[in-house]
Amino acid sequence: MDAPPPCTAEPVEAVLFDFHSTLVDQGDTTDWIERAWRHAGRPGDAAEGLGHAALERLAAFADRVWEHARDVDPASERDLDPVRHRSVFISVVGEAPGVDAELAAALYATMLPTWRPYDDAVPVLSALRDRGVRTGLVSNIGIDVRGLLADEGLAELLDAVVLSYELGVVKPHVGIFEEATRRLGVAPERTLMVGDSWRDDAGAAQLGIRTLLLPPTAGPAHGLALVLRLVGG
Repeated sequence: MDAPPPCTAEPVEAVLFDFHSTLVDQGDTTDWIERAWRHAGRPGDAAEGLGHAALERLAAFADRVWEHARDVDPASERDLDPVRHRSVFISVVGEAPGVDAELAAALYATMLPTWRPYDDAVPVLSALRDRGVRTGLVSNIGIDVRGLLADEGLAELLDAVVLSYELGVVKPHVGIFEEATRRLGVAPERTLMVGDSWRDDAGAAQLGIRTLLLPPTAGPAHGLALVLRLVGG
């Protein structure tokens, strides 16, 4: 592997963000299960139907469903095709306690509506726009999230959206980062990548993009204000 270009002190003119666990949070997993329970037409609620102990075990499992997906799909093929994305999810969540095929399908159908931006996502994106810094989304994902971005006020604050399943390349491959910087019209050495995964998002560094990793958080904010400190201005 070629060595990355030397790091420079170039000003940051663009910031790339990961999607899940960076700009948006999965939300309350118990609420998600209850939503899926109703979607499946099950009587009562999930706590009654599954029992409180089983519901807690399922919530703990579902909260890390995409981590579990790496075990059955280490090459991230789910992020290259919508059909594969759904099938991997169904397969993984179907192994969870108390989940049959119908409930697994309902969980997938109700997944996106439970995702919400971190409290600091819109303020930070807005502040970057006010400073004239271009912004982009770079996500390993097998489905179109533009509707969610629009509904949550994120789309209007992003200058580019690069999704792996549309490009045919998944992070950490440099190709997805190259495409993002091309769409923004900013050189890699003047770009900052913000994500949560050392496996995927750190691939930007190979292109000479400065990279900030913020581990997933459970609170309403994600520490994105640090981005503004790094950008300066």
